[in-house]
Amino acid sequence: MNDGISFIINEDIEKKVKMIMAQTDYVDEVARDQLKKYNYDEIAVIRGYFGLAEKKAPVASSLNQEIYKQIRYKLDGSMKEYNSKKLDNDK
Repeated sequence: MNDGISFIINEDIEKKVKMIMAQTDYVDEVARDQLKKYNYDEIAVIRGYFGLAEKKAPVASSLNQEIYKQIRYKLDGSMKEYNSKKLDNDK
């Protein structure tokens, strides 16, 4: 049964605090507060410090969407190449 409660060992917290302090200029108190704020995820604390956004998963598209996207990409490239050759020949 998952009731949303997790246990964190004090030794793990100490390791996480040391890691955060090594990567940022946070002192012990601030590092602990940030750990609580980010649900004890030290990587999220460091990303927050540097202002890095969370990576978003790419939107899954259907097979047909992917096929048409690739066709459009190929045709756009071909048209750009054709137009550039045409302009070069007209000069």
